[in-house]
Amino acid sequence: MPQHSSDTRTALVVVAHHRSDSLTAHTARRAAAQLEAAGYRIDLLDLHAEGFDPRMNVEDQPDWGNREKPYSDETHRHMRRILDADVVVAVFPVYWLSVPAVLKGWIDRVWNYGFAYGRSKPRLAGKRILWLALAGATADDPIAESMQSVLEANLSDGIAYYCGFSRSAVGLLLDAEERPQRVDAEGNLLVGEAVAGAEREAQYADFERRARKLVEEFLADELVAA
Repeated sequence: MPQHSSDTRTALVVVAHHRSDSLTAHTARRAAAQLEAAGYRIDLLDLHAEGFDPRMNVEDQPDWGNREKPYSDETHRHMRRILDADVVVAVFPVYWLSVPAVLKGWIDRVWNYGFAYGRSKPRLAGKRILWLALAGATADDPIAESMQSVLEANLSDGIAYYCGFSRSAVGLLLDAEERPQRVDAEGNLLVGEAVAGAEREAQYADFERRARKLVEEFLADELVAA
């Protein structure tokens, strides 16, 4: 599969949330606008809106050990979108210290053996990826540090590095819930009062500031690498 030939840089923004009115979807749209302002052509992939099926099937992987095997038509279409992108930005809520099933299934089905890995020269070599992970945990929650570490090990080390990406960054966006919440030592969920009015506006303004900064830092690293 040849690489995208246009001089225009392309950013594939992948949204993994079932609601178009969610903070995740909003964050993805804002990130896309930020990337577009930086000169990228945007390919917005809303996995739920496009009806992507995360379940691996025999047509996707008719012969696992054959690197040149044919893939399903749907998988081929998504492979093409990845190949055409210089940058991938995945935006998702954190589920159980990991990604939602629809995003994991997209990686399982599309980042397949023979395409994303398993070759002497990875087809995704040189591409860059930013993972924007939204979490309900508060910034002062003791789990925040381990959440960052687990996501980095899983996404950057276990996936992006394995597939030849030249840069992978995990941006953890804490305080994504309007009600602060945490789990105590006995496993009880402690939910605080919902913020409202000016306090709520300030909370979400800070959230957007942090999200924007993560994208800015990722783009700045790209300029340094260039």
